[in-house]
Amino acid sequence: MNPTIQTNDLSMRFGQTEVLHEIERAVPEGAIYALVGPNGAGKTTMIKLLMNILRPTAGGAEVLGVDTQRLAGEVFSRIGYVSENQEMPDAMTVEELMDYMRPFYPRWDRRLERELVRQFDLPMKRKLKHLSRGMRMKAAFASSLAYRPALIVLDEPFTGLDPLVRDELIESLLERAAETTIFLSSHDLAEIESFASHVGYLEEGRLLFSEEMTVLDDRFREVTITLAAPVKLPHDLPSAWLQAETVDCVVRFVHSEYRGEASEREVAAVFPGARDVACEAMPLRSIFLAIAKTGRTQNHAAQTTAGDGRPEA
Repeated sequence: MNPTIQTNDLSMRFGQTEVLHEIERAVPEGAIYALVGPNGAGKTTMIKLLMNILRPTAGGAEVLGVDTQRLAGEVFSRIGYVSENQEMPDAMTVEELMDYMRPFYPRWDRRLERELVRQFDLPMKRKLKHLSRGMRMKAAFASSLAYRPALIVLDEPFTGLDPLVRDELIESLLERAAETTIFLSSHDLAEIESFASHVGYLEEGRLLFSEEMTVLDDRFREVTITLAAPVKLPHDLPSAWLQAETVDCVVRFVHSEYRGEASEREVAAVFPGARDVACEAMPLRSIFLAIAKTGRTQNHAAQTTAGDGRPEA
């Protein structure tokens, strides 16, 4: 099965500023893929590259099997796109918006349109400029879902929305998840944790990881070791042990490659006198914080190393 989105060393610069660095990622068909990261991480730039709004400075990408720099016409009729800053023809009513858009999409489903209008309780005779932000986003979703796109691209679609409106929009996406691939960006981990099937974490233009949510949940654990007496941390701890620290008789770290009993035996080998070892599952936010902090520490260490490999004076 070919991926719906494939990037190959995708990079973007604005002048001397690198916004995206060699992004390598595949989004499988049928996935609900969430690209998350702090504001300014490069998420919107990534989406603009995928939608051929911007041209990359290096590398490339394919969407629905087409080079993104050749996206046009018929391919766009198979892509739904909604942004937090969605530009809409404010002078039109909701009904006029639907009438205007319908001829552009051969697969437009009038029955589905009516279902979405009813589901979102859209005021068809009201002009878009008179709608609340929540209603405008509902109108944008309805006009982008009614033609049953093969790919739905959403750029921070839930920012600033009432929780009830957000839940309605998420429900409408999940109802169509079986027939499409969904790619969305967000800086709010809580809003995607409950429904995304895949997740990628972008920070300062670098994709720190990209994988299935179930795999991510399985391989991260917060480990707490209780010892009989205080110890100093060994210098050669396994690389998968992140953010290791010790306070009195307790050692804590995040295990990023947890493998059940095998990992517990590894802990016992490093700390043979442990009185207790607790391995707790972690929420998505804690996982991301551990990865981000580790990445920043490693970047700082690299930046303070001189060209001959020795620390700068």
